[in-house]
Amino acid sequence: MTSDAATNSNEKAYDLLKTDADKILKLINVQLENLTMPQCPLYEEVLDTQMFGLSREIDFASRLGLIREEQGKELLSELEQRLSALHEAFTNRKNK
Repeated sequence: MTSDAATNSNEKAYDLLKTDADKILKLINVQLENLTMPQCPLYEEVLDTQMFGLSREIDFASRLGLIREEQGKELLSELEQRLSALHEAFTNRKNK
């Protein structure tokens, strides 16, 4: 594979992972905007499944050398921070 082709593959792999991460982020943001119950079993199951799937995609792409491990960690870290913000916002609302 030429250097340009490898670079294009790496960029495409990261872009696809970023797109999947953005979909999860949208789910989180909808919950934040509405402050609906994050303890809802369906919500938790969907979000957990999405996060697990993304982490497996990231691991696979990293093992293939399509992305750097740090890039994957950054994507997951951003989502985890938003999840924490959601839980904190709901807890604050619940305690008022």
